[in-house]
Amino acid sequence: MRVGVTFAVLLATLALAVSADEEITDDEGVLVLTKGNFKKATEDNEFVLVEFYAPWCGHCKALAPEYVKAAGKLVEQESAIKLAKVDATEETELAEEHGVRGYPTLKFFRSGKPIEYNGGRQADEIVSWLLKKTGPPAKLIASVEDVKAFIEEKPVVVIGFFKDQESAEAKEFLAAASSTDDFPFGITSEAAVFSEYGLEADGIILFKDFDEGKNVYDGDVTEAEITKFVAANSLPLVVDFNHETASKIFGGEIKSHLLVFLSKEAGHYDAHLEACRGAAKGFKGQVLFVTINTDEEDHSRILEFFGMKKEEVPGLRIIKLEEDMAKYKPESYDLSESALVSFVQSFLDGKLRQHLLSQEIPEDWEKEPVKVLVAANFDEVAFNKEKDVLVEFYAPWCGHCKQLAPIYDQLGEKFKDHDSIVIGKMDATANELEHTKIQSFPTLKLYKKETNEVVEYNGERTLEGISKFLETGGIYGQAAPDDIEVVDYNGARTLEALTDFLEGKSTEEEDEEEIDEGGDVPTKDEL
Repeated sequence: MRVGVTFAVLLATLALAVSADEEITDDEGVLVLTKGNFKKATEDNEFVLVEFYAPWCGHCKALAPEYVKAAGKLVEQESAIKLAKVDATEETELAEEHGVRGYPTLKFFRSGKPIEYNGGRQADEIVSWLLKKTGPPAKLIASVEDVKAFIEEKPVVVIGFFKDQESAEAKEFLAAASSTDDFPFGITSEAAVFSEYGLEADGIILFKDFDEGKNVYDGDVTEAEITKFVAANSLPLVVDFNHETASKIFGGEIKSHLLVFLSKEAGHYDAHLEACRGAAKGFKGQVLFVTINTDEEDHSRILEFFGMKKEEVPGLRIIKLEEDMAKYKPESYDLSESALVSFVQSFLDGKLRQHLLSQEIPEDWEKEPVKVLVAANFDEVAFNKEKDVLVEFYAPWCGHCKQLAPIYDQLGEKFKDHDSIVIGKMDATANELEHTKIQSFPTLKLYKKETNEVVEYNGERTLEGISKFLETGGIYGQAAPDDIEVVDYNGARTLEALTDFLEGKSTEEEDEEEIDEGGDVPTKDEL
């Protein structure tokens, strides 16, 4: 029997018992945290935003100067909020403990308890998010002069005009302010302010320094509806994609986007932007219009993702951000206002089919023992009810796929003359299937004869293992071997309790005090 706790857990438990704290240093106003001082920093300071980063990460390098600026702004405001950073490549135990799976990961600690940071990555956005989380959700505004100064502070602000700030509607507004982190909210009851902005009754106005300048709310005064109103009106009618706007575009409430691929050098912005703005007016809150300048090298890679070439610019795509991104292509690249309206309306009406990438079928796709599949011939081959068809979904750049390649070629050679087994492969970065979504590379799936049942292979990537999977009709390789048993540990985080567990004694939780109250022993995967 093999149990689900290893010697690494013992080491982690012993490490927890070390109480000496390292000195906390700072780098340009940002606290530098390690395993030895992390707990002290997050418990001694009521509010700490922690960035888990990797020195080689490009996104981390882009964030670094903004993070330093944000720390400086908080010092200028005499704020108690601290900014800190952890080199996750050095402090791997801390990174695992806090569930870091990518870089940068930011977590906000309030009295030692973490929540996910979901704000922007510019200095002002970081500060705004933090102030929202640590102060009142809306600033109290007492005069016309205060309103004007408040509006001048940021490109977008939202002000609630409520004569009774204890009313149900005012409380819904404040709830929306609490849940909307990107923009400052203000609230006022002053008659002079109502009069200045033409309001006789309660109301909400979003002020902005672009497009129409302001939007007056006229819906039901509920947190959900106010939040939708702010999301729909806080971005320009047409947003240009760049590092600053990316998080707002893809992390916002609007999940359907019209992507307009343009070249500034070719004059496409001057030629087509007004038509885009005109079309966008009718779809506010439903579809976000996004321009992408393909002259920039990073942006040209987005073209590649959509299987587009430079010759197709100016071009269009609609994307719908769900668990799997759905993509839609127009019949022609007509960028007139009427054509854009028609394309987007057809999408909203459900009249468009997803656009799936496919390479041309190679003339010699059957020549080698491993058959070359593309989206255009996949169904015909894989769903042949007279054959068991094993398909490797791979990416040309994937290191694991390259390691598997010689083994997979041997597999093809082994079964090349078999009457009812076909070995195939497909480049899943250049070919897409409506019925099959690939999340990792390589992925091996068996399409079974007669039933067309699909079985994924999860066993060892060896010739013997994959062969046995085929020969058993997809049974071998689906479950862990019978001699492995995983036992969860639910006891106290002490060396004595863990030792008893490993020696086969009771796994029931003891009454003794745990080292880290309320915490669970890290699992093998977490370590």
